[in-house]
Amino acid sequence: MTHPFVPPPAPVLSGDEQVVGLGDATVREFWSWAMSDLRSNTLRGVLAEFIVTRAVGSGSVRRVEWDAYDVVTPSGVRVEVKAAAYLQGWSQPRLSRISFSGLSARTLDGSVNAYAGDRDYNADVYCFAVHTATSHESFDVLDTSQWRFYVATRAAVAGTGARSLGLAAVERIAEGPLMLDELAFAIETAGAKC
Repeated sequence: MTHPFVPPPAPVLSGDEQVVGLGDATVREFWSWAMSDLRSNTLRGVLAEFIVTRAVGSGSVRRVEWDAYDVVTPSGVRVEVKAAAYLQGWSQPRLSRISFSGLSARTLDGSVNAYAGDRDYNADVYCFAVHTATSHESFDVLDTSQWRFYVATRAAVAGTGARSLGLAAVERIAEGPLMLDELAFAIETAGAKC
């Protein structure tokens, strides 16, 4: 069945585009207004996906919101990125417990706009990204030296049968902690085992 409302690919924006009807307002101003707090769980996760995309040399020019995985390496390894941090963008009585959720999911079939099949582990490799700052004075989500990465194969993650894992469990099944410059090799190595 074909659908009459299939969208074309989204354009890659530069930020200079005008928001029609708002004077000289631009997309860059919208981004600044809506997405400046990279400490928030959602945006920190998207930033982690961007960091991994760049680290592995993916040619992807934009993020696809509903893909079954987040990054595809030049060699075709499908990577799911999960991010967590000890500090948040809100007041907290103690450091956050590091936990990664959404490890298994149903895939969205865009051709029929419905989820297909059963919940599964949909990537070849899972990259767990931890922002390590423990004081707001040093917290800089844009400083990649403050991130540590753990890389696990699909089989290792699926072997847990879990939909979410804490850091201790990730440390048992994954290689790491890794620095950014070690990440691409670890992902390719794990991908070769799939």
